[in-house]
Amino acid sequence: MEVNIKELFTTTHSPLFFIAGPCVIEDEGMVLEVASELRKISEFHNVPIIFKASYDKANRTSVSSFRGPGIEAGLKILEKVKLKTGLPLLTDIHHPEEAARVKDIIDIIQIPAFLCRQTDILIAAASTGNAVNIKKGQFLSPWDMKNAVEKVESTGNRSILLTERGAMFGYNNLVVDMRAIPVMKSFGYPVVFDATHSVQLPGGIGNASGGQSEFIVPLSRAAVAAGCRGIFMEVHPDPTNALSDKATQFPLKDVGKFILDLTGLGNFIRMRDEVFV
Repeated sequence: MEVNIKELFTTTHSPLFFIAGPCVIEDEGMVLEVASELRKISEFHNVPIIFKASYDKANRTSVSSFRGPGIEAGLKILEKVKLKTGLPLLTDIHHPEEAARVKDIIDIIQIPAFLCRQTDILIAAASTGNAVNIKKGQFLSPWDMKNAVEKVESTGNRSILLTERGAMFGYNNLVVDMRAIPVMKSFGYPVVFDATHSVQLPGGIGNASGGQSEFIVPLSRAAVAAGCRGIFMEVHPDPTNALSDKATQFPLKDVGKFILDLTGLGNFIRMRDEVFV
């Protein structure tokens, strides 16, 4: 299915869309394997999928953790993904100057949760004219995200996604408050649910994050029922051997069935909303 990024922000009752891909670019072969499978799923089930992968994971728990190939090599691989699959791309930036470097290849620039209050990086991403996905910080209430939205809007950019990914609840634990979805929807932009980061246990195993992947499916269903417009998920061919977020990446072999399940629920919710609006 061809994905028109602009339609994500203009069609209120559009089908559920998906942002999916590996946490980090490990190598070109793995990335193209995942992207090709996601393209097949998108075409077969007629669902919009945006491919995501990071060229640098600057916020890893340990200094020795794998971070990725870096911006130069990473963007070359992502450009190959776009050429070979036609999928639109999302990646995250960690410094304001990176926005101008990624804008011609990346369709949606993502602001990591820990950086969602950083004015300079928000303004830089928004000033490219590309769509901007702002992940809600684990330390913020959903209504605090209005300030991040206004920073992006100050540039004239109205292509904004807001992503819920849980809130810190004591040490090494996240919880998801589904009230965040309608709260952030009230700002006038689509809300995405991060299905895999929401079940992390940050720093839960000392030098890396743990996770409770058994809750990915039920929390995702709850988020769709609560009215999210998109689902974000990290997927990997072999999660147990992934170089990042191995505890929470969704198995690539199961992602088609999962997407079909959520799409059916999303269509039901959409029809219900059209009846009761």
